[in-house]
Parts: sequence; structure tokens; C-alpha cells
Amino acid sequence: MNESPPDPPRLRAILAHLDKEIAENETVAIYLRLQRDAVHSALSRAEAPAPRRPRLPKGGAGLGPVAQIVPRPQFIVQQKHSPHGPEPAVIHVNDCTMIEGTPHRISEHDARVSLTDPNIESCAFCRPDSELGIDVS
Repeated sequence: MNESPPDPPRLRAILAHLDKEIAENETVAIYLRLQRDAVHSALSRAEAPAPRRPRLPKGGAGLGPVAQIVPRPQFIVQQKHSPHGPEPAVIHVNDCTMIEGTPHRISEHDARVSLTDPNIESCAFCRPDSELGIDVS
């Protein structure tokens, strides 16, 4: 670094400018991390295999009407991060629009067990606890 000026007013002005630049760059870094997480999320959704349709036996015999086949909802666990560190994980129903970041699919059993953990929350929007028929209060 070049030699600093000897007088306090100019040193204070330089310090104020540097503090302002650091603060602005932190904001940009946070924004870029949020954008990166959104792209990771979109990429995992785009690369996820298409849901497989159940195969019917030849002639469709033995299963009854197709309308009786109801797929069970899948569940997602989302780990949230903040500038202050990790926050409690959140469980969502697969098609919840409030999922942020990289989603991780889990089974119905794992979702049920996870919702009994005090460090894991149920999404207030899609209510996977209601979907599973459990009370997390």
C-alpha cells in the first residue's frame, strides 16, 4: 500500500470510503449467493428425473379403475442458511412454492420422523404435518 496521509481528517475520509466499499460489496456478495442458490435449485429441478407413472398390467386387469391410483406426496427437506449461520431445517410437501435453495427429497417416513425433531420446522405454507396427519405443536 502507498504511504498514507499524515493528517487525521484525510485518514478519516479514506477510512469512511473503505468502510462504505466493504459494506456495498458484502451486500453484492449476499445477493450473488442468493442468486446462485436459486440457480442451483432450478438446476436440480431441471435435472430431476420425470416422475414415473405406474405400469399397468396388460389389459389393465387387476388394478381396477386408474382413478383409484393416487400418488403419495413426496417431501422435501430444506436447510436454510443466513449470514449468521445455519437456521432450522424446514420440511415441505414436494410441490410447495416456498422451497428455497437446493431441495433434498425425503421419504414419508423420514418426513414424519424429522417433524418430531425440535430443530426441524414444518413449512407454514404447505403444512406437511397436516398432510402426514401429525400434530407438531
